[in-house]
Amino acid sequence: MPQMSERPRKGDHRRLPRYAVIMAGGHGTRFWPRSRRRLPKQLLPITGRRTLLQESVRRLLPAFPWERMLVVTSRDQGREVRRQLPRLPANHVLMEPMGRNTAPCIALAAEWIAARQPDAIMAVVPADHVIDSGAALRRALGAACGLAACTDTLVTLGIKPTRAETGYGYIEVAGRIARHVPNMYWVRRFHEKPSASVARRYRASGRHLWNSGMFVWRASVFRQALQNHLPDLRRALDGFWASTRAGRRAQRLARLYRSLPSVSVDVGIMQPLTAARHALQRVAVVPVQFGWNDVGSWSAMPDIWGHDRAGNAAVGKVLPVATKNSIVYSPERLVALVGVTDLIVVDSADALLICARDRAQDVRKVTDEIKRRGWSTYL
Repeated sequence: MPQMSERPRKGDHRRLPRYAVIMAGGHGTRFWPRSRRRLPKQLLPITGRRTLLQESVRRLLPAFPWERMLVVTSRDQGREVRRQLPRLPANHVLMEPMGRNTAPCIALAAEWIAARQPDAIMAVVPADHVIDSGAALRRALGAACGLAACTDTLVTLGIKPTRAETGYGYIEVAGRIARHVPNMYWVRRFHEKPSASVARRYRASGRHLWNSGMFVWRASVFRQALQNHLPDLRRALDGFWASTRAGRRAQRLARLYRSLPSVSVDVGIMQPLTAARHALQRVAVVPVQFGWNDVGSWSAMPDIWGHDRAGNAAVGKVLPVATKNSIVYSPERLVALVGVTDLIVVDSADALLICARDRAQDVRKVTDEIKRRGWSTYL
């Protein structure tokens, strides 16, 4: 492959088509019991009238029109995705037969794009994030697309931290890419979720950003990165959309996915690239500063819904009496809380969750136990 130019070539990016790839296949186990296998959190109106998926699409328009947008989801959720996005062409909903983390998800979309326009730019975003400024996101993605168009660089967006957060991964920034390219930096390293003391040090350093999980690159550059770092995955999906007849795709894809590794793009590609001394490709970051939340669990909701003077955040009919710092989601039924602190209460038609607020991450253990007991109707 050609070597990456350290200085971006001006003007090249205007000739390359741009696609948005929305990752919408997760099951949202930490949002049980509202989040279910066929209707996970990204397909729910958790933050308002629109679902998280619909909000994601709304933020990308018009920079990425409907005909340049893909949604990668699970086979269980494909019908609902199409119902929620009626303007999206039906063949732009790519359905995975099973979850294999973000690297296979993005690889599947990259092969779809490469079958049509091999050097097109891909902007990859999760469907379940909350961002308070669509305009700021589109500007950041536009800058990243410009860089990706004229270099063999894999670009990510990094969120400027507003607190010492232990629930996010971090990106350590190196030097600026070039004097004439403002606000773009090389990435020195990716860091996993830190301890509280390390998170405080990261925030104070001014060299660390939250890892947003949003990426921009050319399809050809990403496919080469797969070849270099996840060759089995590249080989399994190489040419899938061009070589497989439409009527046989679901069956063949199910066979392929059974053998694929379950690996994130961060662990499988981005971390090895930044660790390599003489990598043929490099990773860059565009720092951004807008309200952002990855909505990882119910504990994130006070930042999104707001809260009363006692710290209670609620959606629905909720009556807190002598209650503090609690989170309640009950759109249908009245929930009254008396004399409790730091609780999460989530009501649904067939299940009720009551959880200590500091154990919000452990809600996924409930779904694990439900699976073990064979109570599939509650998943």
